[in-house]
Amino acid sequence: MLNSSPIMSNVLLRFLVFWGLNVLVLWVASELFSSIQFSSTSTMLVSGLLFGVAHAVLKPILIVLTLPFLLITLGLFTFLMNAFLLWMTSELSAAMGLGFHVEGFWAAFLGALVVSAVSMLLSMFVSQSDTHRASGKS
Repeated sequence: MLNSSPIMSNVLLRFLVFWGLNVLVLWVASELFSSIQFSSTSTMLVSGLLFGVAHAVLKPILIVLTLPFLLITLGLFTFLMNAFLLWMTSELSAAMGLGFHVEGFWAAFLGALVVSAVSMLLSMFVSQSDTHRASGKS
């Protein structure tokens, strides 16, 4: 029987929401730029999962390793990190035989701009809902 504790269901819900948002962000980028392509919906779902894992695991490491560049560029280096993570997701997908492809640096960079803009908007929304939840408002 599954554990139906509120903490466990909250973690699962949060995971599903962020996975869905990653898929949505990748879909928007593929619709805006023909150089970012998916062969199927299932490829988009798996790529969204890979992209989310890359962001959760590798981005904090990249931030620490590139901190001087982030400080000098006032955070603009983050776009290059997102481009790298998008390109890396594409390469990993290709190695797994999935049909997700990002054609070159500029496609990854433009896709990263979309990812950054949508992520910024979503983080503002999530932090607002967390603030409302903490204050007892619905």
